[in-house]
Amino acid sequence: QLQLVESGGGLVQPGDSLRLSCAASEFTLDDYSIGWFRQAPGKGREGVSCISSQNGNVYYAESVKGRFTISRDNAKNTLDLQMNSLKPEDSATYYCAAADFCSYILADLAESTSRKNLEVWGQGTLVTVSS
Repeated sequence: QLQLVESGGGLVQPGDSLRLSCAASEFTLDDYSIGWFRQAPGKGREGVSCISSQNGNVYYAESVKGRFTISRDNAKNTLDLQMNSLKPEDSATYYCAAADFCSYILADLAESTSRKNLEVWGQGTLVTVSS
């Protein structure tokens, strides 16, 4: 069974950094476009970042550009998200996902539970940014 497992979430203060990791099993990450989306309580699904399998391009949401960095380790078959200068509005459950195209992962959807067009997704890891 294809599986993604996230780790690294936690409670941090504004301005702090956090690194999320996502481990894949039963498939190779570079077979898909791979990235992160997040869900905050009472809000829809928000795309965060993605690495394209088609051309290797990296995409970020405007809200995280310059603060978050996505990276993939092919040897370990893992995907990381380095999050710096965290803000309270970054608080959410973060999910890693694999899909044929980054547009599927980065889509902002009002229906937070939608997993439309995603091939694999993890169970999520909670990030809370609060003083």
